[in-house]
Parts: sequence; C-alpha cells; structure tokens
Amino acid sequence: MTTRERTYTRANQQRAAQYAEIWIIAQPAEIAAMVQVASASGRLVYVGPPQLMGGEDTRHRRYLRLRTT
Repeated sequence: MTTRERTYTRANQQRAAQYAEIWIIAQPAEIAAMVQVASASGRLVYVGPPQLMGGEDTRHRRYLRLRTT
C-alpha cells in the first residue's frame, strides 16, 4: 500500500467516525420527538423520508445521520 493510499484510507475512516447512521422504527409522533431532540442538540445531519413498515404495522421507519462529536 502506498503512502497516498494509506493517507486516503485514514482520512475516510476519520470522516466515517464523525457520524452515526441509524434506522428508527416507531410511531410517527415518537419519531418526531426524537428528530426534534437531535435537531435541538445540533447533532442531526440528515433525516430520510418516512417509510411505512407495511402490512398491518402502523409504525414508520426513518433513517437518521447524527454527528458523534
């Protein structure tokens, strides 16, 4: 592995360590509360669109990307 490749790999790992990516599965009101808290704390980076779980399940699923530091 060249020095350039090692530097690139190290930089990518540091960028990845800055964020936590999670899927939230809950009722829409519960998800809204979680998103509001994450936004107020300044950690929220991205919120995906809500997706129905399907079938008779009334819960939704959302993707969140949060800052870890």
